[in-house]
Amino acid sequence: MADDDPLARTALTTILGSASDLDVVGSAGNGAEAVQAATRLRPDVVVMDIRMPVINGIDATRHLTSLSPTAGRVLVLTTFGDEEYLLEALRAGASGFLLKNSSADQLIGAVRTVAAGEALLAPGVTRMVIERYLAATGPTRSAVSVLKRLTPRETEVMALMARGLSNREIADRLVLGETTVKTHVARILTKLAVRDRAQVVIAAYESGLVVAGRTDGS
Repeated sequence: MADDDPLARTALTTILGSASDLDVVGSAGNGAEAVQAATRLRPDVVVMDIRMPVINGIDATRHLTSLSPTAGRVLVLTTFGDEEYLLEALRAGASGFLLKNSSADQLIGAVRTVAAGEALLAPGVTRMVIERYLAATGPTRSAVSVLKRLTPRETEVMALMARGLSNREIADRLVLGETTVKTHVARILTKLAVRDRAQVVIAAYESGLVVAGRTDGS
């Protein structure tokens, strides 16, 4: 649990500690401490505040995700005022984000989701942020080239992932078995060399596969 506010850190730690299946193994008051603690303790999830001294949450996330997958998946704590930082956090390798005004149950559920290897992305907020900061620049050449690695079906699945659909919803939309969709998702992650759905969403927008302002699934 990384947060520079001692009261917030204590409260969040208490909330997570109340869940029988969760164990808070350490805490940090700044980004540098978070990197050191996560590297040493190897947690499943690092709950990371963005605005912290010494090293901010974005740079700390980048450090952790570049070190090793075993350094822990990062769940970023954010507020609506941090929108300009959110995209940077996702690009840095965060597995998702949670608003600081979320309920205790939502926090516990978010940690469980990220620990299970899924990305925690609120489609509406995520799309708003990505469209705001990527749409103006248009597709990037490197991101467009990524799509050439995918089969037509994988491209379809990727577009629906970027729209926030679950594996079950994608299976229903494409009339496929859920197991088949999971296989496609795994191959997309491998071909894109990313660790979870959060980075797939970024790649989909950067490549132009998903176009800002459109809701038709393309």
